[in-house]
Amino acid sequence: MTSERAQLPDLFDMDLPAQRRLIRDGRYNGHTAGLAKGNLQCNLAILPANLADEFHTYCRLNPKPCPLAGVSCAGEPAIPRLGADVDIRTDAARYNIYRHGVLEQQVNDLYAHWRGDLVAFAIGCSFTFEDALRKAGIAMRHIDSNVTVPMFLSSIETAPSGPFKGGMVVSMRPIPENRIGEVLDICGKFPLAHGAPVHVGDPSDIGISDLNTPDWGEAVAFEPGEVPVFWACGVTPQAAIMRSKPPLSITHAPGAMLITSVSETTGPLYAYNDNQLKYLD
Repeated sequence: MTSERAQLPDLFDMDLPAQRRLIRDGRYNGHTAGLAKGNLQCNLAILPANLADEFHTYCRLNPKPCPLAGVSCAGEPAIPRLGADVDIRTDAARYNIYRHGVLEQQVNDLYAHWRGDLVAFAIGCSFTFEDALRKAGIAMRHIDSNVTVPMFLSSIETAPSGPFKGGMVVSMRPIPENRIGEVLDICGKFPLAHGAPVHVGDPSDIGISDLNTPDWGEAVAFEPGEVPVFWACGVTPQAAIMRSKPPLSITHAPGAMLITSVSETTGPLYAYNDNQLKYLD
């Protein structure tokens, strides 16, 4: 991924349509941290329609790791509220294809895998609030190091729904201890991006034994005075899906998000009425 960005030195300075074209054309498939500043980035979970209702309930019961930004109709590779020009099949930087919970392959688009019974769930991503933290002068070490943010399977249990259950996945960023309160305030303004952290400090309190061996992403260094801060992560539903072992499931590759055309500061895009998702005007 580092070499890919080295070949595209102006990637951060491109506007969103140009960045989306690079991703859609398969010319960039690295991590999307720091791209499309000001726009909501989303995790993707794609399942057959016969599992969609139980997974939808899982997201509703676990809004911290699964802040649902939108759901497609079965067979439709689009969620119009996230951008009329967004194509679920091409606009994430990379996709993972799973068969019975086992990673089968990683691909740059879903043309060969899309089916008429697939339902796509877009789940807000913590990358969204990182621009606000950086503007406040708080370094994001994984962006500065050009690596995927480290993620860990924690001992924090999620509320189950049908076959979907298990521990919460958390992303970790080193933060100066004297700025923790500021970070809590900033991140709390982004409910579609997991909001405020779920844990600060000792990783063993949430079942993490070694910060140098993340379950996803890559380890990052700490500077003096920094402490580990953990946010609920959108890889949580991916882990729940893998544990449930459906015949087919598709997700974005960790770190390689779907970039939407929705502002990162947007409020809720939907409400529930009799447990049914209704988009807000």
